[in-house]
Formats: sequence, structure tokens, C-alpha cells
Amino acid sequence: MDRKIEQLAEQVTEVLKAKKASDVVCLDISKKTILADAFIIATGRSNVQVKALCDEVDDFCKNNSIEIGPMEGFSAGRWVIIDMKDIVVHVFHTEDRDFYNLERLWTDAVSIPEPSIV
Repeated sequence: MDRKIEQLAEQVTEVLKAKKASDVVCLDISKKTILADAFIIATGRSNVQVKALCDEVDDFCKNNSIEIGPMEGFSAGRWVIIDMKDIVVHVFHTEDRDFYNLERLWTDAVSIPEPSIV
């Protein structure tokens, strides 16, 4: 995966963690599909938190001039998909993440490690 995309994925991951998302995972799927280079998967504990997490990603993108597509699933706040072109962000409500278990579908994808703080 391109280093610029990896850095952006790391930034979005940090945005989600700062807003108290749980179980945030970033997967490098660049060699597995043409859909995207990375999937970021995060969990919110309520519909309100799911929407707040998505709003935070949206604000980050606007503040950094990153174009995104419409958020799919936002009104329900159960599984929201944010298409950032090279990165697709999935924000789940806890029960929906357990049910759909995207990580199981992408078991052969490589996790993008968190940047080490020196």
C-alpha cells in the first residue's frame, strides 16, 4: 500500500480512537481487492456514538480537503460506511459488528500496525 494512504489511514484511526471508538482495526486490503487499499473498522456503543464517530471522520476530511462520498447507513446509526476512495471506513454498533464480523471475511488481510511513538 502507498505510504500516503497508510498515513491517512493511521490519522483516521487516531480520530476514531480520540472519540472513544472501541476495537478500531485497520486492514491493508490492497492486494486482496480493487474496492480500496484499506478498511478501517470501528465500534460505537450506541447509535448516537456511531453517528458522532462518523461526524468526526467527516469533519477531519473536510478540514483536510479530503473528498468523501455520502455516508451510507448514517440515519440508522447501526453500520455506517464512509467511502474515502482509497480507504473505506466501517463504523458499527456493537451488535452489528459482532453479527457481520468483517474481520472474518478478510482474515488474510494484513493489519496496519499502529505507528510507534518515539
